[in-house]
Amino acid sequence: MTKKLLLTGFEPFLDFSINPTKKIAEELNGETIGGYTVTSQVLSVDFHKAGKQLLQWIDETEPDAIISLGLAGGRFKITPERIAINVNDGPKDNQGHKPENEVIQEDGADGLFSMLPISRMVEQLQGQGLPAEVSNTAGTYLCNHVMYQALHYAKTNNPHLPAGFIHIPASHELAIEHGKIPSWSHDDLKRAVMICIAVLSEIES
Repeated sequence: MTKKLLLTGFEPFLDFSINPTKKIAEELNGETIGGYTVTSQVLSVDFHKAGKQLLQWIDETEPDAIISLGLAGGRFKITPERIAINVNDGPKDNQGHKPENEVIQEDGADGLFSMLPISRMVEQLQGQGLPAEVSNTAGTYLCNHVMYQALHYAKTNNPHLPAGFIHIPASHELAIEHGKIPSWSHDDLKRAVMICIAVLSEIES
């Protein structure tokens, strides 16, 4: 019997009119990778909505694991994130809200570590010719927000629930439009995400 994986991407944001995480999430929806059947959702780039959307989908799907994807326009490697911090800050979201030093969860820890096998994911990605490294900062924008919300949920409700966040570079399509950022082919980005899911499946089986 396969387990359920909740995979999330984001809608376009800031000056990125394309978000490859949205396309990858939509394309992998319903696919079986390793021991997981993927259920995908696309999050709003909205500090007031994204966390609530994620928690609602967790309640609805009761997943056995959670992987959220985010675009890191400017990075040139796949970067599983090590830690999320309990703060919202940064540029305006898609609704024009610009948080400054906002706490995500009043009763939450200052930081929460990923519950994904991030080092193993990086090892497998590198072994298959895909540049990757563990990242020690998910920033303070929506990606960090969603990662923190998932980990806080897991810590509070299910300490054994694998949850975490993976940043990916821009796709060629986005880079051509943007003009000044490194990029990967969509197929390689998608393959990288599938490798990470397969690694999680092997660890959890």
